[in-house]
Amino acid sequence: MKMRALKLKRDWIHGWLLLMPALVFLFAFTHIPAITTLINSFFSTPRGRRSAKFIGLENYDRMVNDPVFWKVLWNNLWFAIGTIPASVGLAIVMALWVNEKLMGRGFVRMAYFTPTVLPLIAVANIWLFFFTPGFGLFDQITGFLFGWPASNYLGNPDTALNAIIVVTVWKEAGFFMIFYLAALQAIPVSLKEAAQIEGAGRWTIFWRITFPLLMPTTLFVCVNAVINSFRLVDHIFILTDGGPDNASALLLFYIYEVAFRFWETAYGATLTVALLALLSLLAIGQFFFFDRKVHYK
Repeated sequence: MKMRALKLKRDWIHGWLLLMPALVFLFAFTHIPAITTLINSFFSTPRGRRSAKFIGLENYDRMVNDPVFWKVLWNNLWFAIGTIPASVGLAIVMALWVNEKLMGRGFVRMAYFTPTVLPLIAVANIWLFFFTPGFGLFDQITGFLFGWPASNYLGNPDTALNAIIVVTVWKEAGFFMIFYLAALQAIPVSLKEAAQIEGAGRWTIFWRITFPLLMPTTLFVCVNAVINSFRLVDHIFILTDGGPDNASALLLFYIYEVAFRFWETAYGATLTVALLALLSLLAIGQFFFFDRKVHYK
């Protein structure tokens, strides 16, 4: 009995030692910065010899009455609505297609995944050429085929954010496709064959068998898609710089401007707390919503 207790204690110690490196990095780069940011949101911004002072909820009151904050928050919500369903749905369609037997399947998979491995700055510069008024690819095509005049997609407040949504969907759909492709290949072929013997069509097989078995992957992909939709900075920095008139600015880009351009670090910390709270609520909501529909093996 004593030897058994010693063995359990030794296994417990070995287990914690194996987890220790990951826990150190998790606390050093996630939990401790989050707590520090929360504390800094209750203080003023230190300037020169003037140290930070405790100001309570003044930063939060400023945030609530900040019209730019509400504008970029609405932009971010619209951006999430535009990118998440489109990128996830497109990823499923692409995964289903490249999972079938088709000529040049390896080349098609590579073509779909290529945007994912490109640097974000390179992607933004490629699409900057596409959107260039008059000389860009889109204006060249529409002008040649339909005779339409040049359009400044990135300089128009009505189209700037939608243009960035298109770039983001193009970039992320191939990344999510890889996860769905792996999940599709893990589904037993016998399930599909049994359904076909019973006379089920392709649409019925997808909705009754394939899609329910893809729900664990869908939960993972959706959580990542939500996080990605709230952490975009690179594309905005290159394509629009948040303009015109903050029409394409997102919450994280606004945090960057406040904290590093205007050097209002305390207010930037307050905005970061709001972003973390929003992401936490969305993640928890996703787990509660999808958990009832997830089929784990």
